[in-house]
Amino acid sequence: MSELGELDRPGRRLPAPRRGPADPVKTLMHRHRDLCARAVDPLEIAAGLEAHGVTDRTAARFRHRDVFSLAEEMYARASRDAGTPAPAVPAPAPRPRPDRALLTLLPGALCAAALTGLRLTEGRTRLLVAATGVLALAFALHAVLHSGPLARHGGTRPGPYRSGFWTCWLLAYAALGDGLLRGAVTGGPDTLPDGTPDGPWPFAAAPLLALTLACAPAAYCARLLAVRARRRLDASRGLAEFTSSVQPLLLGVFALFGCALAALTALCAAALDEPADHAGVLTLGLLLFLARLLAVHGFTHAPAVVLGAAGTAEALAPATVFAGRLPGCGFLSAPVDALVTAWGPAGPPTLICGAAATTLLVHATRTLATASAHAPLTDRPC
Repeated sequence: MSELGELDRPGRRLPAPRRGPADPVKTLMHRHRDLCARAVDPLEIAAGLEAHGVTDRTAARFRHRDVFSLAEEMYARASRDAGTPAPAVPAPAPRPRPDRALLTLLPGALCAAALTGLRLTEGRTRLLVAATGVLALAFALHAVLHSGPLARHGGTRPGPYRSGFWTCWLLAYAALGDGLLRGAVTGGPDTLPDGTPDGPWPFAAAPLLALTLACAPAAYCARLLAVRARRRLDASRGLAEFTSSVQPLLLGVFALFGCALAALTALCAAALDEPADHAGVLTLGLLLFLARLLAVHGFTHAPAVVLGAAGTAEALAPATVFAGRLPGCGFLSAPVDALVTAWGPAGPPTLICGAAATTLLVHATRTLATASAHAPLTDRPC
């Protein structure tokens, strides 16, 4: 039998035999060569493949029962090509550092100190204490959100929108917004006969203190979700199995943080002798927790959009009341007036934050239940 390129008779060359089908796994590895080169275990390759749309049905075309077994072969081949053996046991999750655990208590401690100073001072000294407290609290929150369980993973990219401004706005409205809305609906702050304001501007200290103290349980819940999800990722043998096991975990962490925030709200209200606004604090706290939880795992676009929409809606509530005083524009303030009459000044922000938190919860149950959300080095859309 003649070989390739050999002539079977003068002037006639045999046709070259057709090559067999190319190795599909090798083609897939070439397409995702960066992912295979930097992955430290097969789970990161599986998460990356899922993020790029590879499902268990797709893996069947590569002669594998699921994405996990396909990722194991890709990781073994990549390790063999690089000359490094694949680790037999995944690396354990890092233990929490005590200094970072204490750091999550700093915002609440500084807020409590600032509120104490405001109650013990008057005049210019009080303004100085307030300004110092705001700056110290801002630096403490920045430190908490950039280290520890509430910091974004090193492999993620910041999204095109920034949510820091709207977070500050929502916190400021929680402390000052009810007084502003009450004054807008009633026609202005209460005044004495000589025209001077009757008392200082209404300031709700308990919600602000509860939300800053909630940084500690938020960090604990975020780490709990990350560690438990990583363990279930190690034990799962399919994407559907992993999703069905992580969704109840996510809802449990969400409920755990809600219980902790409710307890903190009651304690702070009792300590500061203020009425406990459980609905307003819970909706805002859960909204901020879900937004940060999504940002921790690299999904920054949706939280920024939802926080921006909630902050804009809260700003429009008193604005429409003021606009309704213009001739012929009374219809603008009718919805807010009716809501305040029925539920009080806390009604509009509670409704707004509740709707925003529900939207983020639905989004989180879909995005945070994927394997790609729990692999630290996986590229994924923000």
